[in-house]
Amino acid sequence: MSEPSSLPTGAPTSGAPVGPDLADLLRASARGDQVAFAQLYDATAARVHGMALRVVRDPAQAEEVTQEAYLEIWRTAARFDPSRGSALSWLLTLTHRKAVDRVRSAEAASRRDTTYHQQNQPIDHDVTAEQANASLEARRVRGALASLTAVQREAVELAYFGGYTHTEVATMLQLPVGTAKTRIRDGLIRLRDAMGVGQ
Repeated sequence: MSEPSSLPTGAPTSGAPVGPDLADLLRASARGDQVAFAQLYDATAARVHGMALRVVRDPAQAEEVTQEAYLEIWRTAARFDPSRGSALSWLLTLTHRKAVDRVRSAEAASRRDTTYHQQNQPIDHDVTAEQANASLEARRVRGALASLTAVQREAVELAYFGGYTHTEVATMLQLPVGTAKTRIRDGLIRLRDAMGVGQ
């Protein structure tokens, strides 16, 4: 699949309402439909840019992350699985990863600018063990998330990985605030049980 001849540039200035056809637009984009991809961009760009800005906290960087996210969406649209959550949740999760990667890259560049002495301080802990523990913990979290229902996982991902408030989650999922809170609470309880927290 070739990339679209031109992606919209610049940060979106206003949020278009997100319609219920995002999944259809993603499927069409996966088949190389550039018109559908442009419609997907128009419908979601404000949300995607908002997510990028929330993480990187720099408008210019957020614009770059937004463009990178849409290139990735164009290339990987076929991977969207509606049984695992909404199209919007999938787009925002992908954008969140791109934004976090950008932050980590900037932090790595900053570390490279430190002095030789600072870079060569003796390590007083077992890095290999620490990395192994982090990997095991990430696997536990992924396994626990997989145990949630699709609606619980979607709400929890938006609230805790996306950083949205209960009210924002309710608006994005077109739910009453009370229902959104219930899904988030039930999802967290199930996560806690799946991970054995407090046991």
